[in-house]
Amino acid sequence: MELPKVGSLGEYIRQQRQQAKISLRQLAAQAGVSNPYLSQVERGLRKPSAEILNQIAKGLHISAQALYVQAGLIEDRQPDSDVLTAIRADVTLTGRQRQVLIDIYESFRRENRADTAQPTQPAEHLGDDPVLPHDGVTPQTREG
Repeated sequence: MELPKVGSLGEYIRQQRQQAKISLRQLAAQAGVSNPYLSQVERGLRKPSAEILNQIAKGLHISAQALYVQAGLIEDRQPDSDVLTAIRADVTLTGRQRQVLIDIYESFRRENRADTAQPTQPAEHLGDDPVLPHDGVTPQTREG
């Protein structure tokens, strides 16, 4: 799934900054760049390096991959689940709220992948429930 396109990398950064309610000055300080430089990035006059994009992403509390895709540095090749697409597209959430939801969701997915990678136990070790024969009839329900 593709991230929502805003028009340019600078517009996307500005939109994310405004949604996160972070001033240009605050984001510039967090990203380790000057105010004029970040302003030029937002206006499309400068193209930041991957390292600067990473710092901006940290300051905005969004994934660096989202900025890399917007900047055209990488393709959004890995298909997102509908859940991730919905979270990223929800403009009523702040960037930080979206990132927290994504982190929680991904942690559950990693946990479930780890669980499925472990060998399964035979049914007789899973509990006290009787194992039913293939016909589904227990000895107590058989007549005869």
